[in-house]
Amino acid sequence: MVLDNLGSSLRSALNDLRGKSRLDREDVEDIVKEIQRSLIQADVDIALVQELSDSIETRALEEEPPAGTSARDWVLRIVYEELVDLLGESTEIPLEGQTILLAGLYGSGKTTTAAKMAWWFSKKGLRPAVIQTDTDRPGAYDQAKQMAENAEVEFYGDPDTDDPVAIAEAGLAETADADVRIVDTAGRDGLNEELIAQIARIDATATPDRNLLVLDAAMGQSAKQQAQEFEDSIGVDGVVITKLDGTAKGGGALAAVDQTDSTIAFLGTGETVKDIERFEPSSFVSRLLGMGDLKQLAERVERAMEETQDEEEDWDPEEMLEGNFTLKDMQRQMDAMNRMGPLGQVMDMIPGMGGGLMDQLPDNAMDMTQERMQNYDIIMDSMTEAELENPRVVGASRLKRIARGSGKPEEQVRELLEQHRMMGRAIKQFQGMGEGDMERMMQQMQQGGGPGGGMGGMGGGDNPFS
Repeated sequence: MVLDNLGSSLRSALNDLRGKSRLDREDVEDIVKEIQRSLIQADVDIALVQELSDSIETRALEEEPPAGTSARDWVLRIVYEELVDLLGESTEIPLEGQTILLAGLYGSGKTTTAAKMAWWFSKKGLRPAVIQTDTDRPGAYDQAKQMAENAEVEFYGDPDTDDPVAIAEAGLAETADADVRIVDTAGRDGLNEELIAQIARIDATATPDRNLLVLDAAMGQSAKQQAQEFEDSIGVDGVVITKLDGTAKGGGALAAVDQTDSTIAFLGTGETVKDIERFEPSSFVSRLLGMGDLKQLAERVERAMEETQDEEEDWDPEEMLEGNFTLKDMQRQMDAMNRMGPLGQVMDMIPGMGGGLMDQLPDNAMDMTQERMQNYDIIMDSMTEAELENPRVVGASRLKRIARGSGKPEEQVRELLEQHRMMGRAIKQFQGMGEGDMERMMQQMQQGGGPGGGMGGMGGGDNPFS
């Protein structure tokens, strides 16, 4: 979950207002202190914390909440709007032909980001290419090539040349047919004249449409100085913040963008090429406050289902909905879920699940669920076609054979069969549903999900309080 500790702390502070219909000064002062503590622990700059908390306190005391709005929902709305305002707009990244240059220090994640961005553009219908110009770091070429292969995008590099400018020039010529060229550059332990000169030469050769600075979320408040130095040296059109999936506080890196009048283009949320998100301030803050992000969730579901169906053209989901739900169908559903990304991130996008409900789960709950899904997959690989099509034929002797063949305990095989029965019963509930029934069900899910009922289920691109 992105900046999980910050989100959890903010939600905990807001939950102290549950049951209150009106705010008094003491309530506001207490909640502002908790918000300050949460932001400081997330490594947000002290001056910025004070400015933000002052705005929240002033609005909470002076503005009149809409009729029927609880104290908690009113403060939630204020915190939401102030955080969105703090993060500003997203970097403009049009879906058209362009060249993008990535800059940053050692370890910031530039090479991984190049492949992730290329994958993202490819899913938008464009043909991207990665050009690797880092001749300083051992293994940079091999890593970039492998990542590009994982992303299934075009790649250019030259391990036999130590002139990054020549590589950039040749790479641009070789990838002339690509819609988007992403030029990865070398880094250093610190910004120095040599690095600036090298990037400046590559910049002059590539003439990029955008320079994006890649910042590690773990940098905290030191990201502010780094962002300013790169801005002064080569000019920065936007920022990519990486490694927001780990234990890094991240708040300092986010706040640094505001302090340097930059904008955020992308967020790196994991290790695979698919773990990248286009930064949308309203969606980001909505998830942070436990309000979900239905837009991002819908995109992931659609992409996962398309990928699953592309690989298995003979699969007909309508047959499954008609009651012919087999273990093969269950396996495909599990595969689609895995393609959506880490379960923790997916749950974070569901209104209400990213808030207090998720906070109550053990830290390893999502990992355990993913491990269970992997075990199910292994067990199903040890079944015959007849058993996969009709799991009711699995009796005691077959169960023992499946357990031996998969190397899993018999109890896990029984668990899989029970899970299949439960999913089958759930799917039967959808049978006979009309379009209006489905629409009403989705509305109920949205209204019952996040903080404050109806307000909580509107995350995903627009102000959920408008």
